[in-house]
Amino acid sequence: MNIEPLTINKLTIIGVGLIGGSLARALKAKNLCRHVTGCSRNEDNLKKAVELGVIDSYSTDPAAAVTDADLVLLASPVSTYGGIFKAIQPALGAKTIITDAGSSKGSVVEAAKASLGDALPRFVPGHPIAGTEQSGVEASFAGLFQSHRVILTPLLETDAAATRVVSDMWRATGAEVILMNPEHHDSVLAATSHLPHLLAFALVDCLARKEEREEIFRYAAGGFADFTRIASSSPEMWHDICFANREHLLKVLLEFDAHLRDIEAAIRDGDSDKLLAIFTRAKSARDRFTDLRKLPAND
Repeated sequence: MNIEPLTINKLTIIGVGLIGGSLARALKAKNLCRHVTGCSRNEDNLKKAVELGVIDSYSTDPAAAVTDADLVLLASPVSTYGGIFKAIQPALGAKTIITDAGSSKGSVVEAAKASLGDALPRFVPGHPIAGTEQSGVEASFAGLFQSHRVILTPLLETDAAATRVVSDMWRATGAEVILMNPEHHDSVLAATSHLPHLLAFALVDCLARKEEREEIFRYAAGGFADFTRIASSSPEMWHDICFANREHLLKVLLEFDAHLRDIEAAIRDGDSDKLLAIFTRAKSARDRFTDLRKLPAND
């Protein structure tokens, strides 16, 4: 692989959906990838990806798909990673670099260490912090990662050269790349991504089970739509993420539950000052968050 400038002769994407498809589109748009091979268990989806021009060829056999690949991206549900690592390990080239797009990193690292063998130093765990509530290759687009952040969590065993290649690849899509410890990544994302998705799913499910649900949804205002938008995300993917990052998610969920009970008590007891203080702190924090999103993060 010639990386100055970045050129990938063959990229294999296992799991050609929103993330994998958008990466392929972004690299192709800049002529940085000569051939993209897709792989999944759903052949109809792979045929659709070929029709859309997202991939050039496909195989339902992971080992066959990664043969002669310069770089392999796993973008399937994280629960599938263990089996995929085992399947592709014998077929990986001596210089093939492996990365992923999983939203949790602890379970991914464990699976990689258990199955990648001598390919482990060429594995660069990653997580693009980008997406929409839509899923599937039809929803993919080249600009998905523009001005978004991608977190890479290289291991102690990871070759620095492999990390540079994966970092260059994501930067080529317009993303900002950040390096982070896998454990710290899972702790942060449990609070900022996994908990919000869980709450959105829970709220919609709760209201949908009420007798007056049709009226509730008919008259829901924009705030409800904004808050619950992510409940349209893939249930299977978020089911996997909840279990893959179980310990960190449970910790932040318990903290949130305790805070929610404080709010419940303030309303029940008529504690106006306490409720106003909570809302005021929240507004101030949200305003700071909006400002911080405009600033570049440090590696």
